[in-house]
Amino acid sequence: MKEQLRQCENLIVLLFKIILYFVVFWSFYGLFAIRNWQLLTISRTAAVTTLSYLISGYLFIKIYGGYDIGKRKSKPIVISLSLAAFMTDLVAYVMLMVMNTNDNNNVKFTLEQPWLILVVCVLQIILIECAVYGGNWVYFKIYDPEKCLIITSSQRSLNEISRSIRKYKLQFKICRNIDYRNESLREIIPKYDTVFVYDVPVKERTQIVEFCYQNMKNVYINPEMADVVELNSHHVMLDDVSLLELSSMGLTAEQKFIKRAFDIVISFISLVVTSPVVLIAAIAIKAEDGGKVMFKQNRATRGGKIFSVYKLRTMKENVDNYLSVVDDERITKVGKVLRRFRIDEIPQFLNVIKGDMSVVGPRPEMLANIFNYTNALPEFEYRLRVKAGITGYAQIAGKYNTLPKDKLVLDLMYIEEYSLWLDIKLIFQTLIVIFKKDSTEAFDKEVEERMEHYGETLI
Repeated sequence: MKEQLRQCENLIVLLFKIILYFVVFWSFYGLFAIRNWQLLTISRTAAVTTLSYLISGYLFIKIYGGYDIGKRKSKPIVISLSLAAFMTDLVAYVMLMVMNTNDNNNVKFTLEQPWLILVVCVLQIILIECAVYGGNWVYFKIYDPEKCLIITSSQRSLNEISRSIRKYKLQFKICRNIDYRNESLREIIPKYDTVFVYDVPVKERTQIVEFCYQNMKNVYINPEMADVVELNSHHVMLDDVSLLELSSMGLTAEQKFIKRAFDIVISFISLVVTSPVVLIAAIAIKAEDGGKVMFKQNRATRGGKIFSVYKLRTMKENVDNYLSVVDDERITKVGKVLRRFRIDEIPQFLNVIKGDMSVVGPRPEMLANIFNYTNALPEFEYRLRVKAGITGYAQIAGKYNTLPKDKLVLDLMYIEEYSLWLDIKLIFQTLIVIFKKDSTEAFDKEVEERMEHYGETLI
């Protein structure tokens, strides 16, 4: 019965997905076909434009995420699909203009009807919003939230995981929580659809996961160090014995060379493209209080090397330096805008060119925080195996006030899974941060209490 429900669920989502992707494609293709008649005939222009749209669309959906109704909230899906559609439109539009450059049309490369891209994008966003919000509405009308059991080891851990699950009340319904040492655990698990195993010792967690697998229960676990290392494992055969090779050598010489070359190219392009924005920001900072435009602070990068990170100043001058909190009076009016859109971090591309940072990598933490975090989490020093980065897993998936252990897991996942494709993917995903209001969410009282476990002082 459960397998049939899953097949029905997959069929419904697939139907919605096919309809949405088709109308999004046709909104681009159909509108541009009005002035480009060759798109409606069997021609090289039609073939190249269609293929470029389909291929780039597939890649950008892989980067930003697809039509995941029932799994994600509506707004993140809308943002992901809208960005994917916009990037795909740009690629297909440029290819169409390239194909239109010939003796019978444009002798030189010309961007025809650039305004039509905006019309197409607005139409696509409307279509995507209707499909996502409507699709999620239909999905959750048909399917009830999964009945969840939380298995944990302490009240603090229970509070942490419950806080996150409750944000997805349409997907999950917390029915019960239980300590992993409870003798009745195996009798209780089969009564629920989904099991969250959080902050449980690895040995006991493994036993619980195996039992859930036997009983076909969905399981969510928080990864530990061994889980992260295993991400980059390779299957090898020694004679007829299957083994997983867990390499811990870091980036190879070839990977370091490619990453460095990639960093330099991206940084130069970014500094040139964003120079007007930085100029306007600098003028605004100077006009508000007459203080310095740039701000420097010591941070740590690969191997624990200390360097000065460059930022546009977002706080008043001569104030105490500690992590920002809710309604922080130190932040200037201009600073709030710069932080909201991460404009203050643009000068860090200079750090990348100097070799202190990489475009993608773990966030460069304050020196005091590194000391505190490492005392509470010895594994935190593993982040220093690669250069600090402007963007990365933790900066995109996490928030400013995400717990150090969760940031650590995200950073270590990046280190273990590194590839040039992953860097490209994360750079594109950084655009999502601009649309996430909570990405720069400061520390409030609740988060401050959770941070005390890591020895961090906010005030």
